[in-house]
Amino acid sequence: MDMTTMALLAGAGLLGGLCNAIAGGGTFFTFPALLAVGLPPVTAGATSAVAIWPGHAASLIGEGAVLRQELIARPGRVAVFALASAAGAGLLLVSGDALFRQLVPWLLLFATLLFAAGPILNRWLARRGVSIGPVLAACAEGVVALYGGYFGAGLGVLLLALLTVTGDDDLKRLNVVKNALATLATSIAVLIFAFGGAVAWGPAVLVFLGATAGGVIGGRLARRVKPQLLRAAIVCLGLLLVWHYA
Repeated sequence: MDMTTMALLAGAGLLGGLCNAIAGGGTFFTFPALLAVGLPPVTAGATSAVAIWPGHAASLIGEGAVLRQELIARPGRVAVFALASAAGAGLLLVSGDALFRQLVPWLLLFATLLFAAGPILNRWLARRGVSIGPVLAACAEGVVALYGGYFGAGLGVLLLALLTVTGDDDLKRLNVVKNALATLATSIAVLIFAFGGAVAWGPAVLVFLGATAGGVIGGRLARRVKPQLLRAAIVCLGLLLVWHYA
């Protein structure tokens, strides 16, 4: 890799990590950057998942009590989510670059619209007090996990919306569960991608280093930058990417 490529990947990771720390949406930077440097779509998706995985895991530090109550005490829920995540990651590997390339604009459009409407959707669900039964909730979590293993952009928004209609109204607790399930889905996908030989490790390291620095900077800027403005900018970027890849 030349210096320009290395700078592009590290810069994309920096912006992605910064955005994830404030409003989310880091995949909108890392995935297109990996495509831009010439990686095939499946490899770019797998490499992006590997590069952002540590950020998901780091969000769970110090949340052991909630994890024991919500996940460890409910092994069936974890098993269903893990199996569906594995299926999604496996589906990405077997679908091949040609199909995934055709799906990229639609996946980006779905993630962009979801990212834009996420806060409004979650507030609406919370006000309405909407709830669904355990069987439907398990099916819905399985579908979300399948998507998370396959692509993952906007996974946190999907999970929080789902948890709003299946869990309690403690937003802090729901956010921890959301992060835990997203970490689980990403962890399983990373293992499958790694053993499947789909990861470009050199680019992954550069994006990861940038994302780590961005996460630190974003954590310090979180109280100074309005998440709404950053979210609007990311939505505009998402729409531009949809237009570019369509």
